[in-house]
Amino acid sequence: MEQFIIANIAPIMFGALVIFLLSGFPVAFSLAANGLFFGLVGIELGLLRPELLQALPNRIFGIMASDTLLAIPFFTFMGLILERSGMAEDLLDTIGQLFGPIRGGVAYAVIFVGALLAATTGVVAASVISMGLISLPVMLRYGYDKKLASGVIAASGTLAQIIPPSLVLIVMADQLGRSVGDMYKAAFVPGLLLTAMYAGYVLAVSIFRPKDVPALPLEARNLREPNGDSGIKSLALLVLAAVGVAFAFSALWGASHPNLASDELGIYSAAAGITIAFVLALANRYLKLGLLSRMAERVVFVLVPPLALIFLVLGTIFVGIATPTEGGGMGAMGALLLAMMNGRLTWSLLKQAMNSTTRLACFVMFILVGSTVFALVFRAVNGDLWVEHLLTGLPGGVLGFLIVVNIMFFLLAFFLDFFELAFILVPLVGPVAEKLGIDLIWFGVLLGVNMQTSFMHPPFGFALFYLRSVAPKEVKTSDIYWGAIPFVCIQVIMVGLIIAFPNLVSVEQKVDMKEELELKIDAPGLDLQAPAPETTTEDQTPQLDFSSDADPAKK
Repeated sequence: MEQFIIANIAPIMFGALVIFLLSGFPVAFSLAANGLFFGLVGIELGLLRPELLQALPNRIFGIMASDTLLAIPFFTFMGLILERSGMAEDLLDTIGQLFGPIRGGVAYAVIFVGALLAATTGVVAASVISMGLISLPVMLRYGYDKKLASGVIAASGTLAQIIPPSLVLIVMADQLGRSVGDMYKAAFVPGLLLTAMYAGYVLAVSIFRPKDVPALPLEARNLREPNGDSGIKSLALLVLAAVGVAFAFSALWGASHPNLASDELGIYSAAAGITIAFVLALANRYLKLGLLSRMAERVVFVLVPPLALIFLVLGTIFVGIATPTEGGGMGAMGALLLAMMNGRLTWSLLKQAMNSTTRLACFVMFILVGSTVFALVFRAVNGDLWVEHLLTGLPGGVLGFLIVVNIMFFLLAFFLDFFELAFILVPLVGPVAEKLGIDLIWFGVLLGVNMQTSFMHPPFGFALFYLRSVAPKEVKTSDIYWGAIPFVCIQVIMVGLIIAFPNLVSVEQKVDMKEELELKIDAPGLDLQAPAPETTTEDQTPQLDFSSDADPAKK
């Protein structure tokens, strides 16, 4: 029996962890207790030395000193302040009025605002609760299907887990040992594509089941001109003017700065166009110019503050001005300023936000400490090699590995939170992916999209619980569950698209710093056909180019 345990201690340890988790014991303590127990068993069996456990204090202090993880409380605090600052209400009301005349207009508004809130808050609970309180009663009042309305709100809220500044991507970058900024850049396109797929589903419903997504009635559209005009033409002209300014700025600034990266140039150009639109709206309001309609003016004043916050957070990270932690700090300050401008910054609001932020940060820290204890012992008993042999031996090579890992994450997401998945499984599969030649930034985004489904899985999805807590009694729990299923399918399709078309995730080709130096010695006289060597003076030294952009073909 003892020899069997010695030979199979890694799978026994992993199986014991699964039993602990399924028993309902807290995850952080399950991880730590499992690690310590098998550490003592390994010492008793002679597999481990007692000095191994002395490494735990240094590892725990290393977690506490991590600058990357400091971004989590910053972005959480920012999201909680924005949830109560009135920004979500203003956005949903304004965008709902803008899209109201078309079928499914309120559903489109929920998806658009969900993406915008995701890019400013990064917190699922804030997005789902805000949109559930504001949009769900409106959608039900005007005859939307209960399942579709519930599914759209829950799915749009989960966009906060893949669109930067996502907490999932911060944890993923930390566990995979990669830059948070690179992870954010890589996840931007998949997040926008997923948003478009949600909107495409609503469009399909509006075509095949138009009664489920009616347009807003005329009396519900209150942003109209005195003559009854919608004001859309004025807004379209303002958008064209802003786009024209952005293109002109891009051409002029790009010509004067030819070495500027395209994404940086795009961010600066967008900022220029948005600034012009805001200045025109300000001049129209305070100088009484009468050039813009009520709709155009309202859209500008409601959209520009969150867009400015997005630029303050993501723009500074993408262009390299700030680190993700510094961007989170600026975002938290920007959220406080927005709440102050809306007259909603109170001591009660600050107290609630700080309490919730502290609870989430402690939750993450305890799970990370527990996973560190488990990982230390698991690696000491060669558990990482057991996982590596298990996964690299799968049929199908890299594709087989990706399929099995994604199925495993998808199934475990029924029972585990994304933090638990990230801290338990990602450190096990990440090294295997790297040995198979998979880029870890791409792999992290793929798993991030997959773990996004953990918020949507019936019956344990957190987004469904958040929505259930604020939904009216007329919306049954079964309506919320059935409404979530089509969007879970869309997310699974998105995972398949990323595997089939890896270029959807924009991963920059980084320079391999492992240089291969070839030592070549030419001995005169060995090659009779070679020309006589030229004499070299003391001043003539070899020119060695070690720059990262050197062209190997020229060497």
